[in-house]
Amino acid sequence: MKKGSIDKTLLIVVATLVLIGLIAVYSSTSVLASVKAKYADKGGMIYLQKQLFTLLIGFFLVIIFTFIPVEKLKKLVFPLLIISFIMLIAVFTPLGITAGGARRWLRLWPSVFQPSELVKLAMVFFLAWYMSRDSFKKDNIKDFLIPIGLMGLFQIIFLKQPDFGAAMTLGIITFLMLFLGGIRLSFLGVTILLATPLIFYLAKEPYRWKRITSFLDPWADPQGSGFQLVQSLIALGSGGLTGQGLGEGKQKLAFLPEIHTDFIFAHIGEEMGFIGACSVVVLFFFICMRGLSIATKQSESFCYFLASGVTIMISIQALINFAVVTGMAPTKGLPLPFISYGGSSLVVNLMAVGVLLNLSRFESRVSIPELTLHKKNKSRAYKYFYRGKRLR
Repeated sequence: MKKGSIDKTLLIVVATLVLIGLIAVYSSTSVLASVKAKYADKGGMIYLQKQLFTLLIGFFLVIIFTFIPVEKLKKLVFPLLIISFIMLIAVFTPLGITAGGARRWLRLWPSVFQPSELVKLAMVFFLAWYMSRDSFKKDNIKDFLIPIGLMGLFQIIFLKQPDFGAAMTLGIITFLMLFLGGIRLSFLGVTILLATPLIFYLAKEPYRWKRITSFLDPWADPQGSGFQLVQSLIALGSGGLTGQGLGEGKQKLAFLPEIHTDFIFAHIGEEMGFIGACSVVVLFFFICMRGLSIATKQSESFCYFLASGVTIMISIQALINFAVVTGMAPTKGLPLPFISYGGSSLVVNLMAVGVLLNLSRFESRVSIPELTLHKKNKSRAYKYFYRGKRLR
């Protein structure tokens, strides 16, 4: 591989999103922190201070993952899997924290951590390694069932917490990566069909079913199950074209629950308007495009799958968050990467960006235009670069 400089466009876009996130976190929590009993004596900066502390950790992780030798990234596959699995189980020990009826967090000084965020990245690393092996056969049902089984194990633990949103997100990431790996569509289709009754059964849990029905018609119960979505739509609608101005939003005054985490995009829409909200969407679109561009430049299949996987992980979470906040999907507890308040999501997504920046320093030995000079190589170029196979 030819070594070059990191993708500066990607770095600037991510830094811009992080800056927008810091502004949005402070704006949405300055009043909340002042009225909360446990933070009343610490002032309105407490949430911002915690986010900045997490950002500092994330900054060092970006540096580490950007400059770690690419060969050593493969060696992180099983340590990441083991650590994430142990942490996921540990939430059921005295170290675990229960909030809102769910037990998803670990008490790690000086803050808390949500292991499900690390599991997503660990699964991306595993799939990248697994599908890049010479022994991997995309038409072999056994080679398909192994990653599906691992995904299912993590999902069972997620549902025990419960965390239906994390289980669904992990499933989407896994299936998209297997699709990129060239797994037979019949395998994916049959698995989805078999899983549909189970998904329907889990969705019929009373509190989940209320979310689905409120998503279909939130105004039917605006003070009950539809309250959060109604308030989110009010925030977006009241922002207009240019917004009400930084710090001038009203929904943060205890109207919209979780406005600094899962619904921070609604807060951005209220204070920065349609222009501000669209700018955030465009920035995530740039991340997706740059990530896929980096992936297609890799000559090693592991690097291709890894770049594609972390791009999918970030993009899918952002897309789901946008859909939930705008009423296009049922409410799920998924943060907006780089922007929402919360250390777990910020740290893990910055690690993922470090991986992308690392891989962006390398270009493939053979370019697609060079391969397409020979007619017989046209399909081979597409297959090997876009389907992630290693050039022979």
